[in-house]
Amino acid sequence: MAVKIIDYGTKEYKQMVDLRYQILRRPLGLSFTQEELEQEKNNIHIGCFDDDKLEGCCMLVPLDKSLVQLRQMAVISGLQGKGIGKVLMQFAENISRDLGYKRIMMHARKTAVGFYEKSGYRVAGDEFLEVTIPHFAMEKML
Repeated sequence: MAVKIIDYGTKEYKQMVDLRYQILRRPLGLSFTQEELEQEKNNIHIGCFDDDKLEGCCMLVPLDKSLVQLRQMAVISGLQGKGIGKVLMQFAENISRDLGYKRIMMHARKTAVGFYEKSGYRVAGDEFLEVTIPHFAMEKML
């Protein structure tokens, strides 16, 4: 298993968009618009690979000089619960620290709150709906 930064617009980035679509968007009847994807140019894209096969991914979105948002965490369905998400999270946190961020936040699906709490994140607000499903804002000091 190798975790690395993925460059925007590459073949690996296209694999990442497809994985995010399959896991996060398609079950909700949603897709990505070209505008949404173009807004990702300056984000940090992270992928977990087994050989050349993308098994999981996430994205970091800088919000200000001390805060970064984790978005679009996705792991192939049959591999969930095997530690890929945890490895992605640790890599994302390390990159964030290296870049000088002090805090990381996310909008976590209600069903994933327990996973993030195990990694030291805490709920920071009330439940809200995003892309038609319940979410919580969560955060962690780095």
